[in-house]
Amino acid sequence: MRGVRRVFATALATCLPWAVAAPAEAATIGMERLALVVSRVDHPAFSIRDLSLHASGGEARLALEIAHLRVGAGELRGLGLRCAQGALSYPFIACRDGRPHIGADELPWRVDFDLDLTTGEANAVARGERGARVAFRADASGRLHGRITRLSLTELAARLQPHLAALVGWKAAGLVDGEIEWLPPGAARGAAATDGRLIVRGTIDAGGFGSADGLQAGEKLGVDFRFDASRRRGRWHGEGSVDWRSGAIYWHPFFVEAGARLDVAGAMQGDRLDLQRVVLQLEGVDALAATAVLDVRRRRLVDGAMTMSRADLAIVGPRWIAPLVAPQAAERLRFAGHVSAGVRVGAGALQEFDAVFDAAGFSLPGAAGGGLALGPVSGHVPWRAGASSRADLRVDGGRWERLTLGPFLLAAELQGDRIAFARSSIPLLDGAVVLDGLALQRVTEGWRGSGQVVVEPLSMRLLTDALGLPSMGGVLTASIPALNLRPGEISLDGALVISAFDGYVQATELRVREPFGIASHLSANIEARHIDLAQLTDTFRFGSITGFVDADVRDLELQRWRPVRFDARIASSAGSYPRRISQRAVQNISALGGAGASAAIQRGLIGLFDTFGYRELGFRCVLRANVCRADGIAGANRADDGFVIVRGGGVPALDVIGYNRRIDWNELVERLQRVTSGKVAPELR
Repeated sequence: MRGVRRVFATALATCLPWAVAAPAEAATIGMERLALVVSRVDHPAFSIRDLSLHASGGEARLALEIAHLRVGAGELRGLGLRCAQGALSYPFIACRDGRPHIGADELPWRVDFDLDLTTGEANAVARGERGARVAFRADASGRLHGRITRLSLTELAARLQPHLAALVGWKAAGLVDGEIEWLPPGAARGAAATDGRLIVRGTIDAGGFGSADGLQAGEKLGVDFRFDASRRRGRWHGEGSVDWRSGAIYWHPFFVEAGARLDVAGAMQGDRLDLQRVVLQLEGVDALAATAVLDVRRRRLVDGAMTMSRADLAIVGPRWIAPLVAPQAAERLRFAGHVSAGVRVGAGALQEFDAVFDAAGFSLPGAAGGGLALGPVSGHVPWRAGASSRADLRVDGGRWERLTLGPFLLAAELQGDRIAFARSSIPLLDGAVVLDGLALQRVTEGWRGSGQVVVEPLSMRLLTDALGLPSMGGVLTASIPALNLRPGEISLDGALVISAFDGYVQATELRVREPFGIASHLSANIEARHIDLAQLTDTFRFGSITGFVDADVRDLELQRWRPVRFDARIASSAGSYPRRISQRAVQNISALGGAGASAAIQRGLIGLFDTFGYRELGFRCVLRANVCRADGIAGANRADDGFVIVRGGGVPALDVIGYNRRIDWNELVERLQRVTSGKVAPELR
C-alpha cells in the first residue's frame, strides 16, 4: 500500500508544478488538464498494468482507467471510473458520484472516495442496487479495512460474466456480508516479521449456483467463511475455514446436503500451493484429513496424502459410492459396516493405497425378497506402486435372488495394474463355483482379464426351486475353460458346457456386451444333444413325450435380454428308443403351430389310446424383425404348403401339421406360456 502511495505522490509532485498555472490553493479549479500514467503496479494481493488518471480542471471531472487488473487467477480488462464531480488539489484526490465501467458496460454502482497522497489515508464507498454497499477505509499506517453489505452474487455474476471466461455458462445467487482487513508490516502483534496480513471473513445466505448443462447446482446455501493469510519473504502463509450450514448441492453424480465443515492451513509461493493441513468434518466419517502440494497454474496434484477413519457405509455409501457404481439403482442400494482408507500420491501419480473393511456389505433389494447382496466382508486390501502386496478378504456370505452363497475367502496378489486371484471356491447351494487362474489387468479403457470357472455338481431341484422355475431332477455341472473380461464385455474362447436332462447344452462364441447396462447385448451359438424329453416335458407340464431330441440355435442375439435374432432347429435324436406322445402334448404342439395347425389321426381309434407312437418330430424357427418363420421336419413339406411337426408311427398313425409359416414372436411366447401353465385344454380333430 505504501508503495502505491509513493508512486502517486512522486508522480503528482513532479507533474503538478508544470501542469497548474494558478496558485497552489486554486489548483483544483485552475488547471486545464492533467494526465498521469503508471505503467505497472504490483502488490501481493493484485497487480495493475497501464493505470491512468485524467483530470479536467474546467469541468472538475476525474477519470481513472486501468487497462489490466489481476487478482489471484482472475483477470479483468478495461476497468474505469468516471467522476461527475472530482477534485485534484495536491495532495488530495476526491470523487463524487463516480460511475464505474468494464469496457463499454457501465455498472449500476455509485462511488465516492477521498485520498490523501501524503499520508495514505483514504475513504471509499460504493453503493449498488437493493441496498448493496462496499466501504473501505485506509489509515496513515497503511491499514485497510473494508465492509461488504448485501452484495448480490446474482447481479455481480451477470455483470462480470461477459468479461471473465471462467463464469461463462454459470448462474449464481445469494447475498454476501463480510469484512476485509489488510494489516501492513508491524501493524499487529506478532506481525512485525511479515510483509503484511490479509483477513477475510463473512457469510453467504440464500446462495445458489448452476451450470449450463445442469450437472452442477446448489440452492438455499448458507455458508460461513474465514481466511487469514500473512506474507513473509515472498511466501503466503494462511489458514481458513468454510462452515456449510444450510442448503444442498448436486455435483454430478453426487447429491449432498449441508452439515460439512472444512478447515485448511497452508502456504503459497508462485504457482505452488502447499496445503499442510486439510480437515473435513463429514457426517458418517470419524476423521478425514489430507495434505497436498498443488501446481495451481497447471491445476495438477503434485504430492498428497489422505486418510479416512471408520466411514459408516450406511451413511456415506448412498451418498458417495452408489452414484458412482450404480447410478440407475442408487436409491435402492443399501450399505452396512465400516471402511477405513489411506491414499498417498507422489510425483503426480498414485503411490500407495490401503483399505480396511470391517463387517462391510451391500444389498440391492429385488421383488419378492430377491435381489443382490454381499457380506459382511472383513479384511485388508493394500497396494504399493512398484511392489507386490497381498489382499485378503473374508466374505461371510451373499445372495443373488434366492440363490445363497456360503462363506469363502478371497485372496489376491496386487502388483502395479495387475490383480491375480488365488484359487477360490464359493459355496453355492449344495455345490460350489470355483474360480481358478483369474487375473485382471487395468488398461486405459478399464479392466481386462481371463480365468477359468467350474461349477461343481448342483442339485437341479434346489437350483430350480431357488430360481422359481419348475422343479427339475438331476444335477447341474458346468465348465468354462477360458473366460475373458474386457471393458464392457464378457466372452468365452472355448465352450460353456452344462449337463442337464441326461444330455448336455453347449454354448460357443458366447459374448456379452454391457452386461449391467441398459443396452446389454448377448450373442452365441448353442447346441443341445440327447435331451430326455420325458424329463423336460414333465418338468414344464407340457404333456408327456418320451424320447430324445437335439437342438441347435445359430446366430443367437439378445438385446436387453430379449431375443431379436436366431435360427433354431429341434429334431429327434438318432438311435433306437421308445417314442410315445400324449394327447395333451399333441394339443400343445398344435397350439404352438398357430392358426391352421392340426393333429391328424385315425379317428376310429381316438378313444382307445391316451398316448400315441411317433416316428420323429422337428420344428424350425428363424427369427427376424420379431417374426418367426416356421418350418417342420426337414424334407417333410406337403403339397398343400403344410409342414410336418410330428410324423406318426405305429398304430394309430398320428401327424401334427402346421400351415402358418409366419408367426408373431410375442404371440408365440404367449402361447408357450399358456400351454406350460396348463391353460390349453386337449382337443383333437
